Amino acid sequence: MSNKYVLVINSGSSSLKFAVIDSQTGEAALTGLGECFGLEDSRMSWKYQGNKQEVSIVGEENHHQLAVKKLVDIVNEYNLTNDVIAIGHRIVHGGEKFTKTVQIDQQVLKDIESVKELAPLHAPANVIGIKAALEAFPSLPQFAVFDTAFHQTMPPKAYTGAIDKKLYDEYAIRRYGFHGTSHYFVSREAAKMINKPVDECSFISVHLGNGASVCAIKDGKSVDTSMGFTPLAGLMMGTRCGDLDPGIIEFLINKGWSAEKVFDTLNKKSGFLGVSGLTSDARGVLEAMEEGHEGAKLAFQVFTYRVAKYIGSYMVALDNLDGIIFTGGIGENSLPIRSEILNYLKIFGYKENAQADADARFGEEGIITTEDSPVAMVIPTNEEFVIAQESVALMK
Repeated sequence: MSNKYVLVINSGSSSLKFAVIDSQTGEAALTGLGECFGLEDSRMSWKYQGNKQEVSIVGEENHHQLAVKKLVDIVNEYNLTNDVIAIGHRIVHGGEKFTKTVQIDQQVLKDIESVKELAPLHAPANVIGIKAALEAFPSLPQFAVFDTAFHQTMPPKAYTGAIDKKLYDEYAIRRYGFHGTSHYFVSREAAKMINKPVDECSFISVHLGNGASVCAIKDGKSVDTSMGFTPLAGLMMGTRCGDLDPGIIEFLINKGWSAEKVFDTLNKKSGFLGVSGLTSDARGVLEAMEEGHEGAKLAFQVFTYRVAKYIGSYMVALDNLDGIIFTGGIGENSLPIRSEILNYLKIFGYKENAQADADARFGEEGIITTEDSPVAMVIPTNEEFVIAQESVALMK
């Protein structure tokens, strides 16, 4: 075993993902997931050297606490304890306070708690995960890596909302953006692929998964991104609506809807699920579309059209474009969705290499356009690797 292993913890609102990552290679010695916290079927599964195990998480305590306790047992069981040199936490929202990775102390913990209004679903869970890990691993240095940090290089023209300036001054309402760790990672890998220094590269990074966002990257830095003050803005997603006329909110409230019902619908019952009427999973939508389901067909069309529109609009933010990067669960694996998006981009000269596109799936990377086309590529993301690397870099 290497002594460069970092335990990466991603504590979500009802889940806890974890991995023990080699900070030099990005390979995972152990991966796991605790899910359905707060429900009767709360459980935890993990994989070590190809072997998968699962247990139920039952108890009076907070399930995040129980999951971290079980995680300690798992790390000890596989004799990984002495090989782990740090713990890295994925933190969804850093507000304007955090522009880079920081080592966690009591002040940092307070500062993370202070921006919880900006991410009410994720921030409390992030804090619970940190506190549980500090208690479980008191001797290890722990670091916070922020999803919003990469986007802190956006210029004011990109992050400023066209609203009363008092709303920014008093409440810090602006565009923050998310998926920053993913966009950061794939842009660095893309620069290697085209053999060019990253600070001389410009990309449009397209992270498509249950959550989805586009990022314009100029000279290696984020200059615009589609998610906003919250992760609800931008692209249509699995269950989130993406961009929407805010007048609809007033209309529904005037119809007697509560604010809670409105935002529950926009966050959890929209996107693929809402448009198709079937499922939030892109694979299910594609299967139903092949069987002739009209709702699934429309969901496919709305999603691909909106992604292509965002890509086209983000060319405005750049002086040149070295490539479009597809990543995330859908971006890495869904051939029909990538093909349709490239088809919409024909006006810009994009031509799909069908065989290369088919080959660049299920963990494989590659350029998926023809030689006489501008470049589009697929790069599998590895956010855990970034968190591990940044944690070790700060230790040094």
